[in-house]
Amino acid sequence: MNRIALSFACPPTQRLRASLMCSRVVTQVVRRWVGALATAGICGVGGIGGIGLTSAATLAADSGAPAAQMQVSTRAAPAPSARDSAQSTLQALSRAHAAVVGVQVRAAEGARSADTLGRARSGTGVIIDAEGLVLTIGYLILEADQVQIVTQDERTVPARVVAYDLATGFGLVRPLVPLKAIAPAPLGSLDSVKAGDIVMAVVGGEDGDVDNTYLVSKRSFSGYWEYHIESALFTSPPLQSGGGNHSGAALFNQRGELVGIGSLFVADAVGQAERFGLRMPGNMFVPVDLLKPILREMEQTGTSRLSRRPWLGLTSSDQGGRVQVVRVAPDSPAQGAGLKSGDVVLAIDGTKVSSLESFYKALWQRTDPEGEVQLTILQGSDVKTLTLRAVDRMRTLIKPSGV
Repeated sequence: MNRIALSFACPPTQRLRASLMCSRVVTQVVRRWVGALATAGICGVGGIGGIGLTSAATLAADSGAPAAQMQVSTRAAPAPSARDSAQSTLQALSRAHAAVVGVQVRAAEGARSADTLGRARSGTGVIIDAEGLVLTIGYLILEADQVQIVTQDERTVPARVVAYDLATGFGLVRPLVPLKAIAPAPLGSLDSVKAGDIVMAVVGGEDGDVDNTYLVSKRSFSGYWEYHIESALFTSPPLQSGGGNHSGAALFNQRGELVGIGSLFVADAVGQAERFGLRMPGNMFVPVDLLKPILREMEQTGTSRLSRRPWLGLTSSDQGGRVQVVRVAPDSPAQGAGLKSGDVVLAIDGTKVSSLESFYKALWQRTDPEGEVQLTILQGSDVKTLTLRAVDRMRTLIKPSGV
């Protein structure tokens, strides 16, 4: 990925790619502040601090709007405080972008996760400490036996897996050669962003780039793979950089703070499809708020205590107040008990379930991750009660060296 300097006056272009990246960030992110300042009557024709918005035609060309529709103030240049604030914003975004790296992984021979994720994987990571500790999405490094970090100056550095946390979905990787020259990204918070905010998403690696998207929702999320978090960030439109590779993509607020790590594409980012009949595609990001309480534990133990929980081997979906089985993992407790695709889970240990969230919470409330579980299911026209012995998911995975 090309390094870019997001200074207020983009430097003369040496490479078209860098120019496009710089233009995109300046146009789509900073225009918000330019417009606000112009409305307030403190933004001059020259834009903020010499950003180069010298005419309505120039700005219109970047935004896709007709020049006649653009409103450009002819008042005096902004006060120094406004210039300083805007320049500080771009400098923060530049520093944030510089902390993003590519992650290349090869899973171990015989890895169970290779069936769905493949053996060769690539995605994004973010440096979060002075020694080069990289935060990424956990499934990217699941059962990895080879990991490499790709820096923005196109260096490839071998790395090792430090931790994988099943409960949050985070993964940690440490380069074997400390990346002390790269400043870590500061961690932000869910509270620093709200629906409607423009946020910056960065994809690392050779095809990395910058996308500017909107935060459209903050809500809980239940994944079909026996996964649930109480808070998640949803953005739209979907990422386009790196071919839309959302795996581990870094999400930054307008202060350049890391607020989320990319997890997946979603067909309905707003979460109101059933109510309004309108789907807005986008991406789901895991908020870094979930990392902060467990970061030290992950570094010390390779996971968190909450990741030691029962696993059945079901891929399921919410279907109008019912939990329907979509897929049963080979050699899993669910397969051994006779569950099949199309079955409907009605209850767990006698407690009725009507959503993935209620199903998972009922399953995970038990203290023994490998105890017996009773599932009441609808299989065809028959209601059955099956007894399964759950397993600790972490024990079923090939453990990377170093964890």
